[in-house]
Amino acid sequence: MAIDPHTHVPIYEQIAHRVRCSIAAGAYRPHEPLPSIRETARELLVNPNTVQRAYDALERAGLVYAKRGVGLFVADHAAESAQAAAESAVVHNLEQALGAARAAGVSNQRVRQLFEQAIQQPQPSEGAAP
Repeated sequence: MAIDPHTHVPIYEQIAHRVRCSIAAGAYRPHEPLPSIRETARELLVNPNTVQRAYDALERAGLVYAKRGVGLFVADHAAESAQAAAESAVVHNLEQALGAARAAGVSNQRVRQLFEQAIQQPQPSEGAAP
């Protein structure tokens, strides 16, 4: 998990987003524990309170649940909820991109071409250079 300290997005939101994506992708399964707050803070070189804030947001969203004295665990339907949220964010971003394309006079055909071109680009997780 990586964070970008130079972005306008707060670090706790970046952490929550990364965990959400990991849950949606199946990296964390129902009832599986999340890494401890201290472990995550050490890995990311951030204050444990920042990780706690991210985990609290995930708990409020119903994606994880706490077992007192044990840790946080992935909720039963967390993957479906996280996937739905991810898809909603994709739709929102695509709508914004289409709005920008239309405002710039880019044709629907060209937008489709650009979309196909973008979708064919290898992702960093698929072996491309970061």
